[in-house]
Amino acid sequence: AGPYPFMVSNLKPVAEPSRLAARFRAVRNTTERLVASLNPEDTVVQSMPDVSPTKWHLAHVTWFFEEFVLAHAEPGYERYNERYDFLFNSYYYSVGQMHARPRRGMLTRPTLAEVLSYRRYVDAAVTELVGNGGASPDVEQRIELGLQHEQQHQELLLTDIKHVLAQSPLKPAYDPDLEAPPRSGAPALRFEARAAGLREIGHSGNGFAFDNETPRHEALLAAHRIANRLVTNAEYREFIDAGAYRETALWLSDGWATVVTEDWRRPLYWTEDLDCEFTLGGLRELDPDAPVSHLSYYEADAFARWAGARLPTEFEWEARAAGEDTGGNLFERGYLHPASGGPGQYFGDVWEWTSSPYTAYPGFRPLGGALGEYNGKFMCNQITVRGGSALTAESHIRASYRSFFYPQQRWQMTGLRLAKDGDQA
Repeated sequence: AGPYPFMVSNLKPVAEPSRLAARFRAVRNTTERLVASLNPEDTVVQSMPDVSPTKWHLAHVTWFFEEFVLAHAEPGYERYNERYDFLFNSYYYSVGQMHARPRRGMLTRPTLAEVLSYRRYVDAAVTELVGNGGASPDVEQRIELGLQHEQQHQELLLTDIKHVLAQSPLKPAYDPDLEAPPRSGAPALRFEARAAGLREIGHSGNGFAFDNETPRHEALLAAHRIANRLVTNAEYREFIDAGAYRETALWLSDGWATVVTEDWRRPLYWTEDLDCEFTLGGLRELDPDAPVSHLSYYEADAFARWAGARLPTEFEWEARAAGEDTGGNLFERGYLHPASGGPGQYFGDVWEWTSSPYTAYPGFRPLGGALGEYNGKFMCNQITVRGGSALTAESHIRASYRSFFYPQQRWQMTGLRLAKDGDQA
């Protein structure tokens, strides 16, 4: 299911069943619209262990509702197929064993048609549960959690199918009619001064949040400066042209070992001539002013060092982004790709690598039971990213939202923003 938190905290019950049912239909329908243009063959392929087949995403998010909502709310609930518990569980060992993640692409059965039938069955059961007034506040929270979980998988589904299609020499487009983002140029790069002091970090307690955003606490920040925008394709090309992928002094030890082993020379989807990149709309000319994307943490860190800067901490990022409107080039904009221009760019375009390891906040306590299993156990060896991407739903992102990936991973839409210490030129 990807390295995402699946927890909920401080969520108020939904007052109107009709409102919850409408949101349920909207999120579930959005997922199916995302796969409407795919052929059944597209939905089975697993191009690397980090990628899950589209068909598996469709089934897994459905299993989540069946396992954590329907089976929880209705002791006599009859499952669509008992064997699906093994096939479509992800990491919840407390509810049973699961099919090995790297072998999800070996599952030709159930077919795509059977998976879609499974979705119809579960959708009808959840809709009936809500419509009959049988959803207690606890069940309402679980449904909302399932919807937030499905929104995460909508983004994963898109990044995964992009990786799948990129493996073909034909470079087929996910959507050949996808509109390219307008080109408006990048603002001049400047660094905004931020004073030292205590800043409140974490979720404020209003509305939905995953438990890794809590508890809200104070963090002491040193004086620093943070860039007014994201690093662009043109700036990253200068880094490549300067021979940075051959300069060992710029790289962390593990990063250099990865560059050598994987023979990295450019961002994941750039062509060898550095003029084009593969997008969900197919192969397109690189926009020099758009944010660079699909970088590993190692590449982001090396670029920052080459530029005489560093990556911001996640606390520096949140303290600055908390004052920004959460609108931006997000999923609803429809481009499904980073766009040039725009002030700040704190939300949307690309997930921003920070320099912060993904760890627990002071006083963090995971929820009990199976729903508390997923998050805390991943707080090791991963790096926090912030801000969402062009594939993230606007209703899903906020300043306190933390996601996380392993430093070598770059199939997600990840980029960077620069920062400097307060006394740094």
